[in-house]
Amino acid sequence: MPNGLKTALLLGVLSGMLLIIGEVAGGANGLLIAFVFAAVMNLGSYWFSDKIVLRMYRATEVAPSHRLYAITERLARQANLPMPKVYIIPDPSPNAFATGRNPEHAAVAATEGLLGLLDDHELTGVIAHELAHVRNRDIQIGSVAATIAAAIMMAARMAMYAGMFSGGRSDDRGNSNPIALLATMLLAPIAAMLIQAAISRSREFGADAEGARIAGTPYGLADALRKLEAGSRRVPLDANPATAHMFIVKPFSASGLMGLFSTHPPTEARLQALIGTSR
Repeated sequence: MPNGLKTALLLGVLSGMLLIIGEVAGGANGLLIAFVFAAVMNLGSYWFSDKIVLRMYRATEVAPSHRLYAITERLARQANLPMPKVYIIPDPSPNAFATGRNPEHAAVAATEGLLGLLDDHELTGVIAHELAHVRNRDIQIGSVAATIAAAIMMAARMAMYAGMFSGGRSDDRGNSNPIALLATMLLAPIAAMLIQAAISRSREFGADAEGARIAGTPYGLADALRKLEAGSRRVPLDANPATAHMFIVKPFSASGLMGLFSTHPPTEARLQALIGTSR
């Protein structure tokens, strides 16, 4: 299934889940509240997520003379994209991300650890990957998915509290089924997390392929991913879980069943897909 269609389908499922949990928890009124709640959160995320995340990681903007700026400027020109703002994060863990509501208001950020670990060839691959996220509007898609997932979790929690304080009286929620309500409260947040993670993994594969096209070769990014995988294990990033999907490699380790909730595909799978683009 094409990446765009898969993302649209998963976002549709997420939105449908939010409306269903509102309906189950509070009938027509619950449906309306859930819809308005999601719309308000999406609007706030669209306009302010870049400023919030850059401040969260104490990012500082770099001058045009900086190595990171020069590489970003060259790649943005090759990709026919507006020049994004460029930031450095004062953290020894090697990682990077892109943020911003659209290509005209984008920013890329890299940690000090990444700049010390990668050579220019590898750094070019990483920045090309981040610019691919900008071109594909993955930042906006990821923010919307994360926001709807958070809204589902909060709506489920609100439904649980409403059920506790209503004493289980079904007339307080119209004719809602208490078993359906309980199942929704327990399963909806888990399903929302799984779908959000699936969207993020799908967009990472797309950004890898597009980044290889922007850079002109997949090998810089492939070499960088190998180093970043090992480096992030040695020096993990103390990242906020709500922003984990933004980074080029996952800030946390996830194996076994928890891998289902990972916001990133396994590095080995990314490398196989990347090298395949050069054949």
